[in-house]
Parts: sequence; C-alpha cells; structure tokens
Amino acid sequence: MTGRTFTFEVNRTSTAPPATLFRLETDAPGWATWAKPVVFQSSWHATGHPEEAGIGAVRKVGMWPLLMLEQTVAYEQDRRHVYELISPRTPAVGYHGEATFTPNAAGGTDLRWRGWFTEGVPGTGPVMRAALRGAIVALSARLVRAAERETAHPASG
Repeated sequence: MTGRTFTFEVNRTSTAPPATLFRLETDAPGWATWAKPVVFQSSWHATGHPEEAGIGAVRKVGMWPLLMLEQTVAYEQDRRHVYELISPRTPAVGYHGEATFTPNAAGGTDLRWRGWFTEGVPGTGPVMRAALRGAIVALSARLVRAAERETAHPASG
C-alpha cells in the first residue's frame, strides 16, 4: 500500500479512576448507553480470550445500517485497549484506535485516545482524519462524563 499515513490524538482528563474508564470503553454492549448520539447500537459480534473484551473480541457499534466491527488487537487491563476497524471498508485503510488510561497525581485518569490509518483513496486522508478525530472527540467526552457520573453515584448493590 502506497498511501500516506494519517494520525490524530485526543487527550482528556477525568476525575474517575482508570479502571472505570477502561471498563466502559471496552464493554461493547454498554456503548449504546453512554455513547449516544454517536453510537445508538452496540453489542458483541464475538468475544475475546480470556476476557470478554480481550484479544480477538469484536464489538459492533454504530447505527443501522452503518454498523462498524472493531476487533481488539491489544488489551492491557485498566491501562490500554487497541482495536482495528475490520468492517466496513472505508478509505481509512487499516484504521486502528488506541485508548490509554494513565493514573494521574490528582487521583483521576489521563485519557489518550489516538488513531492511525493509511489513505486508501488519494486525497481522502485529511477528510477521513477530520471525521475520525471528530468522532473520537465526541466519544471521549461522553466516556469521561459517564465514568464521572458513575464514580459520583455508584450503583447500589
């Protein structure tokens, strides 16, 4: 493949602990709860090993008729999740996303969510980067809000 490589990065800080953000980000069915209106439908297409969201897991997210399949390719509990878009085919060839959750001195989390891909159709890279980055900006904001709500008001059990 001879296309240009494009990258982007979104950074956020949360008062919630890394484990909370990680759990929400890797829980495929839960995306439909916290990621609206970016994601309306979410489920497991396949589960991973040994954790449900571990290596090989495939989450299905989006809104019918555009549902994306993202496969987990790296999984470090409460710290790092890397996934690859496996369907549908887009001009962003080999798109990978990586969410990293780092504890910070304030007791919360520094979230770094980055993406990279190869331009499959000449000239589409800048538009695809803007669209994908925009989606991650929106998703990361919703993820942080959901984690902080959950931390402030834990479910009774």
